Amino acid sequence: MPFLTINPFQLKAQTTQKNKTYSALLLGLSAVFSSSLFASDLVPYRAEYDVLRKGEVHGNAIRELSKVSNDTYSLNYESNIEWMIFSDERMENSLFTYHDKSPKPLLYTLKREGTGPDKSYKIRFDRENKQLFKDDEKYPINADWNEKRHDVLSYQIALRNDVKAGKTKMSYPIVDKNGNVRSYDFEVVGPETITLPVGNVETIKVKRLYDNDKRQAMAWLAPAYHYSVVQMFKGKDGVEQFMIQLKSFDAEKPKQ
Repeated sequence: MPFLTINPFQLKAQTTQKNKTYSALLLGLSAVFSSSLFASDLVPYRAEYDVLRKGEVHGNAIRELSKVSNDTYSLNYESNIEWMIFSDERMENSLFTYHDKSPKPLLYTLKREGTGPDKSYKIRFDRENKQLFKDDEKYPINADWNEKRHDVLSYQIALRNDVKAGKTKMSYPIVDKNGNVRSYDFEVVGPETITLPVGNVETIKVKRLYDNDKRQAMAWLAPAYHYSVVQMFKGKDGVEQFMIQLKSFDAEKPKQ
């Protein structure tokens, strides 16, 4: 399969201040890249990241979007982190259908090993019978069905689409392995140019909204990289837990 590696423009890194005109800037930024190679809808790609804590690299991560059939995609995430006595190795995958720019999960799998309890489970979305199944169990989870619910990976496709469309506030219902639902809420902060291992990249900064200030999470999506996440920060009680930064990006060449 032919792939094309993106080399972003080298710009002086700067932070765009949030102000009352940031929505207009956001729409302008989107328009700038509307004719880029990756302005079409879902384009398969492979992104590799450094995982950092306090500026030191402690692991790596890979995010890969692939097309399974005409309307079915697979989003895969793998990470391997080691820091002092802490270790975390995980693999996650979401298989979903995609119609009218809307991802609909079919199967989510997680396998995690390392410090603390290991985890391994599946959630199957039986869309035909409107039922949820846990792991390989024969009987469905006792939970109400809702077409709009996502797994913890498929919502990221919806977030990417909403940011690309210029939305500034988004909420996604996420279902867990027991059928429980919680809301992931986000707010666009504004455009920002950041420095990464791949160079300086123009991004749109998105903040996750929590019920309290104990946890912090930010994501930077880049139009030049098909609105993929190029940087992510997570913290707790004002202390950095980790940050990921894009170090390579390969995307499938669009068909002529």
